[in-house]
Amino acid sequence: MSNENKSIHEFDVQLIYEYYSKLERQGPGSSEVTIKALSFIDNLTNESKIADIGCGTGGQTMAIANHTSGYITAIDLSPIFIDIFNINSQKLNLENRVNGIVGSMENLPFQNEELDLIWSEGAIYNIGFERGINEWYKFLKRGAFLAVSEISWFTEERPGEINEFWNNEYPEIDTISNKVKQMEKAGYIPIATFVLPENCWTENFYAPQVAVQEKFLQKYLGNKTAEKLVENQQHEAELYYKYKQFYGYVFYIGKKT
Repeated sequence: MSNENKSIHEFDVQLIYEYYSKLERQGPGSSEVTIKALSFIDNLTNESKIADIGCGTGGQTMAIANHTSGYITAIDLSPIFIDIFNINSQKLNLENRVNGIVGSMENLPFQNEELDLIWSEGAIYNIGFERGINEWYKFLKRGAFLAVSEISWFTEERPGEINEFWNNEYPEIDTISNKVKQMEKAGYIPIATFVLPENCWTENFYAPQVAVQEKFLQKYLGNKTAEKLVENQQHEAELYYKYKQFYGYVFYIGKKT
C-alpha cells in the first residue's frame, strides 16, 4: 500500500491517541444518535451493569449515563483517552457509577452473564465485527442487549476508488443485511438497525478536525509521520464527501436469546 493510501493502523499509536484525544468524539456519532439507539433497549434498572467497549474519551458514554441509572464500566486501550474520560465523568458528577479503565476489548474483565448491556460506538472494528459480537456474547445475561455502530456498505456495488479504500482500511466492511445475518448467527435477535445521519460525520467528526490538524502540524512541524497522519484523515474526509451515498455508520442493536 502506498503512503498516499496509508492505513491509519500503520501510524505511530501514540500520535494517533494524541490526535484523537483533542476531539470530543473519536468517530462519527452524536448524543442524539446514542439516545436513539438507547431507546430500543428496555429492562434497564439502577442495578444494571453496562460496558462501553472502546469508549474513547466518553462522548457517548456520558450520554448513556444521563439516560440510564445503572453502573457503567468503560474500557479503552488508550491511557490518554481514559484520563480524559474520568475527568469528564467527575465534571458531570458521574464518577460514582461511571468508571473508565485501561484495557483491551480482546481481554475484557467481566464474568460470564454479568452484563445487561454492551455498547460500542465506532470501535468494534478494532477486533472485527464478527469476532466481537461472538466473543462478547458470553458476558451478556439472557435477554440482555448489544448495541454497536459499524461502518457498512449501503449498496451491493460501488465505485472502485471507495471500494478499494475501505477494503484496505477494514476488510470486514459489508452490507447491512450481511451484518444482520452475522448477528443472527451469533445468537442475537436483531432488534433495530438504523443509519447514522450525515451530520455525525460532517459536523461532529470531520469539521472539528480542521482546527486540530492545524495545531497538530504546528506542534510536529517537519515530522513526516504526523504529516502523513493528517493527510490520511483529510483524504478520508474527501472520500466521504465524494462517496457518502455508498457507505456510512450503522447502529446494530441485538438481544441475546
